[in-house]
Amino acid sequence: MRYAVTGATGFVGGELARQLVADGHDVVALVRSPAKAGELSRLGVELVPGDLDDRDALDRLLPGADGLFHVAGWYKLGQRDATPGQRVNVEGTRHVLQAAQRAGTAKVVYTSTLAVNSDTRGQVVDETYRYRGRHVSEYDRTKAEAHELANGLAAEGVPVVIVMPGGIYGPGDTSQVGELIARVVAGKRAEAPRGGGELTWAHVSDVARGHILAMERGQVGESYMLAGDRATLAELLQRTARIAGTRGPLLVPTAVLKAGARVMTVVTQVVPVPPLYHPESLRSALASYLGTREKAERELGWRPRPLDQGLAETVSALRAR
Repeated sequence: MRYAVTGATGFVGGELARQLVADGHDVVALVRSPAKAGELSRLGVELVPGDLDDRDALDRLLPGADGLFHVAGWYKLGQRDATPGQRVNVEGTRHVLQAAQRAGTAKVVYTSTLAVNSDTRGQVVDETYRYRGRHVSEYDRTKAEAHELANGLAAEGVPVVIVMPGGIYGPGDTSQVGELIARVVAGKRAEAPRGGGELTWAHVSDVARGHILAMERGQVGESYMLAGDRATLAELLQRTARIAGTRGPLLVPTAVLKAGARVMTVVTQVVPVPPLYHPESLRSALASYLGTREKAERELGWRPRPLDQGLAETVSALRAR
């Protein structure tokens, strides 16, 4: 098969491209800078220069493709300028799905997230759940808007299948979580909230495989939660430290984080603060993003590896680098 991919230079998209090539498929990827996509070129991926708002590039990406994986997205917390979230997550998704509609692409797998439900406050929800409150972060809000956009276009006949990963970890992660895991593996102290919110964690390789299974087996118009094992960020880092034989994280009381979020809300109106200490990041650290993988197991046959196994593999990979 021939598959088109957006976001192939990113964490999940890069692993997806590697797995597709390993499975024997032809892959064509939309990239902003071919010069920075050397790994994809070495894999044999065909590169199409362009961005999500480049109609001509999108129309060059899709002809001849049996399916499209729209993985590209903006994932940042605590940014002084959060306007890229709307441009990339919402308008970018609109442009890509409309291009698939123009090209007559047979199937699209769109990467959403469990964060569209924002803080589930400890409740484990399924794909029928709809969050109606104020979102914890601009990332949550824009991904929720894009999710509804994808659902709307699916209702209009665009053949979209939606996957909803939870927390993602693994080698190559440049997010705040990835940086914290790397610090722990290196024997440095990392900070995490004591009793913070829970997430469902899945290894990046399993998340990428979930995308492929959604393309092969997913029903158009349906969503599938790619939810791994439950753990708080503190538990994730403590388990990483135990496996790596290093010091665990410094646990910050929840009350301190809540107070810090209130103070930083005022401070950020005057001066910029590091993303890790931005009130949006502090609020997100206390939120629970929980969902069930039962539907993905039942309909896709998706089985994520146990968290300790994935963390052990991540520790080994980080040390090998």
